[in-house]
Amino acid sequence: MSLNRERVLVSYDEFEEMFTTFQHTAFRLETRRRYRSDEESETYQQFVAGLAPEWDLDHPWCRSRREQAALGKRFERVRIMDNPPTIGQRYLLNNSERNGLVGEDIRYLWRADADRLGLPAEDAWLFDSRYLALLHFDADDDITEIEVITDPVKVARACQERDAAWHYATPHREFAAGVPSGM
Repeated sequence: MSLNRERVLVSYDEFEEMFTTFQHTAFRLETRRRYRSDEESETYQQFVAGLAPEWDLDHPWCRSRREQAALGKRFERVRIMDNPPTIGQRYLLNNSERNGLVGEDIRYLWRADADRLGLPAEDAWLFDSRYLALLHFDADDDITEIEVITDPVKVARACQERDAAWHYATPHREFAAGVPSGM
């Protein structure tokens, strides 16, 4: 019996579907210093210009999150932050308020603390503690592949990493109050 498993890649549409088909919990560990997709948004441009981003709480993404949260599903994230934070990380800290309004619980952890905990460097979503969607990025910080992992050993490890990250992370409002202003 071979323990080697083939890589399972899914399309972006299949990945998006996971956010409505999961049953209980969707957890993301966000580890990157920037995301190209954020930088291409109007709200990012507003943020770097020193303006308050105008979040559209009726955007389909926001509506979907609210609908899923109303069904009792939980969305949780731990975002890793550098010290000093990058512009992209500051943008996401600002964005946490919008995400909270649509049903996500976001917490933060300094990168040095994440390293001490041995958290992985990869960005991933963990769904229902049953499968992991590992996000692969290129050098320009664009998503290139989404790999679904169901190997029970890897999923169990991801659950332990989630639990450690969540335990030591700080809720976004409390964390934001302690981040020195840099913009």
